Amino acid sequence: MSANLFDLIRERAPRRDKLAIDAPDGPSLTYAELFARAGRAARALVECGVEPGDRVAAEIDKSPDAVVLALACYKAGAALLPLNPAYTLAELEYFLADAAPALTICRPEALDSVRALAAKLGLKAVDSLGTRRDGGFAERIAAASGEAPTVARRPDDLAAILYTSGTTGRSKGAMLTHDNLASNALALTELWRFSADDVLIHALPVFHTHGLFVAVNVALVAGATMIFQPRFDADAIVAALPRATALMGVPTFYTRLIDHPGLTRERTAHMRLFVSGSAPLLAETHARWREKTGQAILERYGMTETNMIASNPYEGERRPGAVGFPLPGVSLRVADPETGAILPQGEVGVVEVKGPNVFKGYWRMPEKTAAEFRPDGFFITGDLGKIDADGYLHIAGRAKDLIISGGFNVYPKEIESEIDAIDGVVESAVIGAPHPDFGEGVTAIVVKRGDARLDEAAILSALAARLAKYKQPKRVLFAADLPRNAMGKVQKAALRETYKGIYEG
Repeated sequence: MSANLFDLIRERAPRRDKLAIDAPDGPSLTYAELFARAGRAARALVECGVEPGDRVAAEIDKSPDAVVLALACYKAGAALLPLNPAYTLAELEYFLADAAPALTICRPEALDSVRALAAKLGLKAVDSLGTRRDGGFAERIAAASGEAPTVARRPDDLAAILYTSGTTGRSKGAMLTHDNLASNALALTELWRFSADDVLIHALPVFHTHGLFVAVNVALVAGATMIFQPRFDADAIVAALPRATALMGVPTFYTRLIDHPGLTRERTAHMRLFVSGSAPLLAETHARWREKTGQAILERYGMTETNMIASNPYEGERRPGAVGFPLPGVSLRVADPETGAILPQGEVGVVEVKGPNVFKGYWRMPEKTAAEFRPDGFFITGDLGKIDADGYLHIAGRAKDLIISGGFNVYPKEIESEIDAIDGVVESAVIGAPHPDFGEGVTAIVVKRGDARLDEAAILSALAARLAKYKQPKRVLFAADLPRNAMGKVQKAALRETYKGIYEG
């Protein structure tokens, strides 16, 4: 039997006349229409010369046809390469040169420039796809000679290549298989109790794991309906709440929604689930959300290479500051970053994971792939964490963000939690900056509330009795906001570059 993800989604679909994608700006699609259009899109891929195992790069705006294209790639046996439409041509050049896609699909307005780039790289096939069924590839779908048959796939055949953010060197292409995506979607569907009765507000990007491989796949595997919004818009989300049962978002979604006057207990009373991921959710946001809606946000944890790893429970305590327990079928441990020795409960080390969710390796990087796996098959995530007495996993930050000051290890998350608890602080980021005496100086960048009367001395005074001396910031700096990537993660590499000379002279 084929392990093609398309087959799994189609087999689990409810009544074919049920709405799969409810697009406020249109066109919406029932499950029958979604599968038929994906079948014609798969035929269009084949007619463009795409063969099983080929890569299809997609740098397009979010629309129902972005989902159609993903399903078409699975069906045709191709590997989808979703790319952020905000990338410049210079950035796009790296991805296309590395992945060598058989077909590149871009926005209609970028067609000429992408074709010129493809010609430079020796890539022949380029087409376009817009948000309203415009562009050459949309015309190919309309003219396709019927639906293409589904190509049989093995569990470890490639379904997608998703590039990492590349904050510490060049981006790496994580190779995700049909089984990686299918097993994770099935586990989350069961864990979060998704069914055909659910209506998910989808306001996430679809070039990222969260929006495409969690939100879309879980909804489709469950046979649910997605309210497909082009981007985050607090007004649009609040307006959609009466028709929905679930929302998946990043922490920024929730901090902005909390301040929306339309978010009330009455408006969210029928909502079943609020999920947060892609970046840490502050304990204060947890508390404020519960106070305003009466509901607890469910925080989960994952990464590009592993899909989702852990989740707070659907039933039971959704613990602020923790990302919960390993998903069914996933093994998780905390180890010494250097030796790989398993650490006792409560000690901070590198999080390692093994299971059907873990990727196949990095595209064209066998040495890098080998270096990121332990001999027993556990993937070294690069995230620092600990497991508490109740078994909840807590993430302490990235290993690359670890600060070594005066010979002591300092975990930024611990200090950020203390700073964020100070009245008047919106959020903070703690980094290590080169220091002539300590090697790295603990440095805090703080965003404060507009009316807060806070200065460096006030922050340091508040921390004096809360943190050991070596953990206390050498400097506290203030900023209007923190730099973030498209999924809301604070870009600490950018902060380290900005403040690298703070202790000079």
